[in-house]
Amino acid sequence: MTLRVYNTLTKRKEEFVPVEAGKVKMYVCGVTPYNHPHIGNARPFITWDVIKRYLEHRGFKVYHVQNFTDIDDKIINTAHAEGVTWDVIANRYIGAYFEVMDKLNIRRADIYPTVSEHIAEIINIVKTLVTKGYAYNVDGDVYYSIEKFEDYGKLSGRNIEDMQAGARVDVDERKHHPMDFALWKNAKPDEPSWDSPWGKGRPGWHIECSAMALKYLGNSFDFHGGGSDLIFPHHENEIAQSEAFMEEEQPFVHYWLHNGFITVNEEKMSKSLGNFFLVKDILQHYSPDVLRFFILSTHYRSPLDFSDERLSEAQRSLERLRTAVENSNDLGKMEKSVSEAKANNLQTIALEARQEFYAAMDDDFNTALAIGVMFGLAKEINVYYSAVVSGKEKYNQEAYSTIRDVYFMMADVLGILVEERQDKIDGSQEFIGQLMDIIIGIRQDARLSKNWAIADKVRDSLGAVGIILEDSPQGVRWKKR
Repeated sequence: MTLRVYNTLTKRKEEFVPVEAGKVKMYVCGVTPYNHPHIGNARPFITWDVIKRYLEHRGFKVYHVQNFTDIDDKIINTAHAEGVTWDVIANRYIGAYFEVMDKLNIRRADIYPTVSEHIAEIINIVKTLVTKGYAYNVDGDVYYSIEKFEDYGKLSGRNIEDMQAGARVDVDERKHHPMDFALWKNAKPDEPSWDSPWGKGRPGWHIECSAMALKYLGNSFDFHGGGSDLIFPHHENEIAQSEAFMEEEQPFVHYWLHNGFITVNEEKMSKSLGNFFLVKDILQHYSPDVLRFFILSTHYRSPLDFSDERLSEAQRSLERLRTAVENSNDLGKMEKSVSEAKANNLQTIALEARQEFYAAMDDDFNTALAIGVMFGLAKEINVYYSAVVSGKEKYNQEAYSTIRDVYFMMADVLGILVEERQDKIDGSQEFIGQLMDIIIGIRQDARLSKNWAIADKVRDSLGAVGIILEDSPQGVRWKKR
């Protein structure tokens, strides 16, 4: 099977061929830490977490770099408003980023470089671009001349003439072209600054990603990702400055991948419209698994509309997948018996589902289609479970382990249903399970002695903290709502 990805640069799906056999290098644009992460931040990082998981599952060694833009106007303005230094704000919200992304089961990147740690690398690139004639200094501000780079616009499909015509009338007159962008900004009062050949100042926005990507991934690497809003100008400018700096035949990035926008009730998300949702606030009402599942239920390049109704729908859908895990865990406790015909059929179903899952993920990481395959396999698990516990089928442990392993593999690639899978359980969860056994035993004793008040109180108290009790042929089961 061949992995094909949609490359924003070429506007088509292409076969993925790594720069170095067996290895994948990828750079993902991170957040500007001036506030808590919002739902729009969550989508690209969940997307790239699944991409990384799948590539590793298929045997690639992945090196993942994701930056923090810790020097920015928004950070500086927030710091001024609070009367603290810029780094206090940046570090606070870098911590907030990790807090919610860890809850969403997003595995850490290999390295998280920041702008402030790479000033020397940034200055070196800017100096080189000035020397080569791609950039020019105006009173301590250094601009990149887009007219010097003949391929400018190749990622976004824009051309210089159209950009010239559409330029605002209040554009900086010192620029050679209205769309020339800042590589280095002259220092302003009460802003962070560093010494440079052009005087004290700080980096422009776009140069940071070039400096960090080139340092950690080399002059040419496999994937560069981010939201669709970054295609222009950020990623367009990244290509221009990086490839002008390198002046090599090979491209700076081989595959550019961009996730679609998030809307809220079919309107663009913005603070001014009052439909701006922070991840931490969403997680007060829905589990991290629900939010992650909701995002993955739509292909990463498609627009995603966010609403309470759609989150509730995702919650109900996820419950069906959870039931299959619970049934799997119950089957795993049973004594095996023999049913060769059914066993062979189960193994065939599992292997076919695995190939369908791979086919979906190989088609530009189509998680929506992959989840559909997972629902099909969940149905098979639930049907088989019902047949076994009702005595209509004999349980074949070896055969069932195949379908269980495939199902859990899918869940692992998608990063969902972690708590429900017993093979992932840790000591603290095991202790919680033992406590629940005791509580359920107390309720069962109360029911046997017809002490309905105590039995109902136990059930209702558990329900109040989000734990549901379910009666099954194998006894009482519990799960989180």
